[in-house]
Amino acid sequence: MTDTEPTTERSRGAGVWPAIHTQRAALAADLEELTDEQWATPSLCAGLTVREVLAHLTAGASLNTVRWLAGVIRCRFDFDKQVAVRLAEQLGADPAETLARFRHIVPSTTKPPLPAVAMLGETLVHGEDIRRPLGIRHAHPIDVVTRVAEYYQGSDMVVVAKKRVAGLRLAATDGTFTTGSGPVVSGPTLALVMAMTGRAAYCDDLEGDGVDILRGRCGKD
Repeated sequence: MTDTEPTTERSRGAGVWPAIHTQRAALAADLEELTDEQWATPSLCAGLTVREVLAHLTAGASLNTVRWLAGVIRCRFDFDKQVAVRLAEQLGADPAETLARFRHIVPSTTKPPLPAVAMLGETLVHGEDIRRPLGIRHAHPIDVVTRVAEYYQGSDMVVVAKKRVAGLRLAATDGTFTTGSGPVVSGPTLALVMAMTGRAAYCDDLEGDGVDILRGRCGKD
């Protein structure tokens, strides 16, 4: 699957797509042996099960700009409804079909009107929304997680992150990522990414005077 992109956007995203494809393939492999009960586990993405989050990832990788805009218009610019409709389209009849649909889009470069790094962030964050409740651990390359952290600290485009960490100093203990000023929040880069995108569970992996402030902002947009 490919989508037509302006040359500048395609060149900026060229180095990101291999990481996206690798992240998707790793997630698919992690989910191969899930039971029906595990597929129904609540994810860290509020209101969605593990299976539904995977379908959401499939939907995002199946929508080019034209299809995304058509859906938004059809849903009368209700973006939450658009997300729900597209998720339902990709859920399939059972978990096996949900996973098969996701495997199909692993090599996709199709995307809505977002930068490629936003798709990388979606893949990483939603992958952890799935893995953590299931007790699955995955070793993400630090350069990939750092790139996602650097994107989210300056953006509220897909999810509120920049606003959530305003007035805080974030500092990774396993990489080079740092941002902001104020009360410190330190810890693994992945935990910083997940907390800055609103996942309070990852605040347990962080330290510093700013942790309680960040925890209080999780779940608020």
